[in-house]
Amino acid sequence: MNGRYDESAPRPDGAWTTGEQVTTESTHLEHDDRTDSTKHPATPSGGTPVQLAGVQQPQGYPGTPPGGTPALPPYIDQTPSAPQGYEQPQHPYAPQPQYAPPPGYQQQPQNQQNPQQHNPYAAQSQWSSPQQPTGSTEHELSSARLIKQQKRAPSSGWRRAVYVASGHMINPGEAPMDVKRRELITRVNRPLRGCYKIAMLSLKGGVGKTTTTTTLGSTFASLRGDRVIAVDANPDRGTLSQKIPLETTATVRHLLRDVDRITRYSDIRAYTSQGPSRLEVLASEQDPAVSEAFSEDDYRRTVQLLEHFYNIVLTDCGTGLMHSAMKGVLDLADSLVIVSSGSVDGARSASATLDWLDAHGYRLLVAKSVAVINSVRPGSGSVDLDKLSQHFNARCRAVCRIPFDAHLEEGAEIELDRLAPATRLALLEMAATVAEDFPA
Repeated sequence: MNGRYDESAPRPDGAWTTGEQVTTESTHLEHDDRTDSTKHPATPSGGTPVQLAGVQQPQGYPGTPPGGTPALPPYIDQTPSAPQGYEQPQHPYAPQPQYAPPPGYQQQPQNQQNPQQHNPYAAQSQWSSPQQPTGSTEHELSSARLIKQQKRAPSSGWRRAVYVASGHMINPGEAPMDVKRRELITRVNRPLRGCYKIAMLSLKGGVGKTTTTTTLGSTFASLRGDRVIAVDANPDRGTLSQKIPLETTATVRHLLRDVDRITRYSDIRAYTSQGPSRLEVLASEQDPAVSEAFSEDDYRRTVQLLEHFYNIVLTDCGTGLMHSAMKGVLDLADSLVIVSSGSVDGARSASATLDWLDAHGYRLLVAKSVAVINSVRPGSGSVDLDKLSQHFNARCRAVCRIPFDAHLEEGAEIELDRLAPATRLALLEMAATVAEDFPA
């Protein structure tokens, strides 16, 4: 037995339970003549008395007579102390003892997790408040939900008359035409990044190409907040500068001559004329004594300068496709506007323009182009404009029709306020159609 007990506890019969079966005779307590009356366990045969560590015998505990049962006092707790090396189980709510770490142990901070261990409750221990979805909050606090929407006041027709006569007490609302016009204006004001270059083309003269350039540019300039300029790239004497009030006699030649001294918008403004719609025009050379034509390099240098100060650049090309500046115009253009008249010969010329562009590697520009059927005379005669529109609609991105207008037929300076309502609406539709291709 090596003098050691595994888990000892006094039994009612006075025996000690060990790893081996110990008889009652070997466990008798021996009496001695000590004055403290302390009882000791029996001495094993041939050895010394076994002293149990941590076990205190009660005072006055009598020995066990042979074959008898020890008489235990009723007040003595029979639960023994644990032997040495045995840890007494603690109460589940008792404070846990603090143990000192062994020498050389480096304690980790409590707020840092051991990377070798995975704590499944680590995410729950973060003291963070739940985040509310910002999208739903912004929707709930939007102006459309919190502010009562009022009916828009009418701007024309009998609805406007009733609204004004009633002292703004009766509001019949907008007319369908006013709603359509407001939607077109929203499309015209599509956001635009950088500079968008539009080339106005026509093989045949007299179809209203320069007039369409001026009205389209004026519509953009009057509704948008950015800068719009139209460049007369006609190698011959162009008439674009005659469509707005002339403010300067400077031309594109003077601009190219002084290009090194232009650093601000106010510098370039000295070479352009501006109309009532805020459209600016850069005129072509008007001196018949000048023999040098406007070349491709001249156009590239001009556009390279203008794109730093303007968001929309319209180019009024000549009546041919083989002149010197045409290659530079087509290479730099973002979109094309093919102008045709409502006559048969005008439609054939416009279709021939598309054929030439397809044959010379500008198929992508043709797919993005907008065909404009301009009625330069009152009435269309016997020409079916619907079938003409279907022909161009199969080859271009969109087709727009401009009705005849007496103010445009004058050939003088163009003022948008003097145009007929149908013409203004058609110009709005044309500008909105072109703006659909603006890069966002």
